[in-house]
Amino acid sequence: MGRWEPDAAGRLQQAALELFGQRGYEQTTVAEIAERAGLTERTFFRHFADKREVLFRGSEELQRLIVGGVDDAPASATPIEAIANGLRAADAIFDAERRPHSLKRRSVIEANPELQERELIKLATLAAVLADALRRRGVEDSAARLTADAGIAVFRFAFERWQRDADQRFEDAVQDGVERLRALARA
Repeated sequence: MGRWEPDAAGRLQQAALELFGQRGYEQTTVAEIAERAGLTERTFFRHFADKREVLFRGSEELQRLIVGGVDDAPASATPIEAIANGLRAADAIFDAERRPHSLKRRSVIEANPELQERELIKLATLAAVLADALRRRGVEDSAARLTADAGIAVFRFAFERWQRDADQRFEDAVQDGVERLRALARA
């Protein structure tokens, strides 16, 4: 594939996942990723700050979808219902086509503490913006933070279910997670 083919970032991401799977994250260089993608290192650094970030491409889109779903929740929605509305909006990107990529990404992250830390930072950032979205809806600060953190727990539950089960829709896993959370709160 030539250097001028479209979706350089996607090609770099795919090349990185392949190499991380074959050689391991630590043993793979940016130069090797760029070469596998048919691009230059300079192009790599136009898209990503470092090789770790290639695994977190799309985080901004995910955050935008979820926060947009919270913002679009009916005014009468409880805080957890607003969060659930936001999480269900992520179904737009968690489709069957994305599942194999997600599973490869997960195995790379699970094998590397540095990447696990980056994943936790991503989730903490998402919790913070969800709490902000709830505060904009008039939810008191501590309730907004607690609900956002509970929402992250539901997100993780739903994401793992979606990854494991090829027939599982993400939005259905979110709904199941919210129902289980509510049952636990009543227990």
